Amino acid sequence: MNEKEFTPAEMEVTDYTDPQCPFCVDAYKKDNVKPIDAQRVIAKLDEYLGHNDYAGAERHLKYWEEEAKQGNDLRGEFTIAEELMGLYRKLGRREEAISYAEKAVRYIDLNDLSGSVSAATAMLNAATVYKAFGQAEKGIPLFEKAQAIYEQKLPPEDSRLAGLYNNFALALVDLSRFDEARALYQKALDIVLKQEGNEPEAAITFLNLASLAEREFGLEKAEKEIEGHLEHAEYLLKKPGLRKDGNYAFVAEKCAPVFGYYGWFGVEAELKAEAERIYGGKE
Repeated sequence: MNEKEFTPAEMEVTDYTDPQCPFCVDAYKKDNVKPIDAQRVIAKLDEYLGHNDYAGAERHLKYWEEEAKQGNDLRGEFTIAEELMGLYRKLGRREEAISYAEKAVRYIDLNDLSGSVSAATAMLNAATVYKAFGQAEKGIPLFEKAQAIYEQKLPPEDSRLAGLYNNFALALVDLSRFDEARALYQKALDIVLKQEGNEPEAAITFLNLASLAEREFGLEKAEKEIEGHLEHAEYLLKKPGLRKDGNYAFVAEKCAPVFGYYGWFGVEAELKAEAERIYGGKE
């Protein structure tokens, strides 16, 4: 994400050297491809992230990036680029995140993926990187392309649509396009509130709506609306029966300072403690 000032109520629910241009098809051999096992790579990555081990996750991805290069595996490089841009975004490493975002988008054509759901996901992730580092305007065309593909090819209740709507809305808020952002947040809620297990994602959306209200009307005028959104988010995060896994820990950790920002210090402390318990493997 020149880097924008951090707004705690906004949350978001991958090097290359070659003697030739790394994105020119002629730079690669089409034969003798040795593909990496992307499914296994992602499964191991999830283990690292589930323990909040970002250094381990980076080492893991960089190793498999080199393996994909050595094996002339363009599809594998595309997958690793996506994961690295997301990791570097989380870590706030601007130059690396943007570099891998650009690579992932370029790999779409190299892998003949234009118009596919995989391409849309890469564009969504790249646009989210641009938004995160203060370049929301640059990401808008990518969000729009991703939305068109998702809405055409995914079922209307697919949770990936909700994720797109949330992240697209965040970028629109940065550009003061509040009505459009609010409509997308509502579309996201229409999806996640109907599905069991998506309560953490819905909580994020309510907190983002609180931030939108503050940005549009100011803290004092939006006080009641903000309080209502916070109440919804707290209820969803504390709902009995929720699966307390790595995803929940990540969401709780990111939501905690938002509650603190609005003076809900008790909820902030509870969420931080819960995230620490999960990451520590405690029962």
